Amino acid sequence: MRETKPAATFADLDQVPETMIGQIIDGALLVLPRPALPHAQTTSNAGADINGRFGRARPPGGWWILDEPELRLSADALVPDLAGWRRERLPALPSEPFLALAADWVLEVLSPSTASIDRIAKARVYAREGVRWLWFIDPLARTIEVNRLEAGGWLRVGAFHGGEPLRAEPFEAVEFDTADWFATG
Repeated sequence: MRETKPAATFADLDQVPETMIGQIIDGALLVLPRPALPHAQTTSNAGADINGRFGRARPPGGWWILDEPELRLSADALVPDLAGWRRERLPALPSEPFLALAADWVLEVLSPSTASIDRIAKARVYAREGVRWLWFIDPLARTIEVNRLEAGGWLRVGAFHGGEPLRAEPFEAVEFDTADWFATG
């Protein structure tokens, strides 16, 4: 008979080395290395651009945009590359090192080793918890995919090549020049 492992808990995350990223998905503890530098550069560039326009109180802002926040959603603990909350849903940031309120928007930068986790397992949790928008950026293919939650599933509402102008939900008030979002050299 096959022995089942007990489900991972939030306390298990305390044992994860600081050089790694710990997440709990469907009861399993995943311990992953930090992203490669092209991934980190793409996340930093996209995040700075979006946060610079929307991470403030004045229009078109009104968002909290955070890098790698820990989200404790039901029994799952996810760490998206970027996540955003409308300030009307989250008026102030909590003092804990995690959020238990699902984001309004999540951006996952895809890595070859974790793309299926991001696209399937994490996307299911985001849908279950009511995240309204889920973006995927593929730094190798230089693409951006925009998804909106519809009837409990993800509907792709836009796809863009890196370098082409992007005006997309939920940040359609601004057109982004995505050429700078991708690492070069």
